[in-house]
Amino acid sequence: MDRAVSITHNRVNPAKFRFQDLEIWKIAVEIANMLFDIADSLDERRLFRFSEQLRGAGISMPNNIAEGSGSNSKRDFIHFLNMARRSTFENANMIIIYAIRGLIREEIRDEILSKLDVLCRKITMFQRTLR
Repeated sequence: MDRAVSITHNRVNPAKFRFQDLEIWKIAVEIANMLFDIADSLDERRLFRFSEQLRGAGISMPNNIAEGSGSNSKRDFIHFLNMARRSTFENANMIIIYAIRGLIREEIRDEILSKLDVLCRKITMFQRTLR
């Protein structure tokens, strides 16, 4: 979880998309990166189904924020934000269960759950500004 990732600058393609300025997207990418690290450790334990589920739900948050930002209507954007928000709950559920099973440490669980809670609240607040 100590990988530093530049999420707003790309040396190959300097184009910048609207979603890259969204705080919720940046937080979602940070969490997704943490979830990918956990998935990598699950792969080492040959728990491939768990790791794939975690990767899919993890990438769903920033993907839906990004996809929604390209919408032509506020209503459509809100729909994608709702899907991203629902993915925070899916990820929280998996993290709780993985901690119960001893697959991740409690400190990691607590850190990720805290970040997911913040993201969920910020998505909700952002949705309200679009109404």
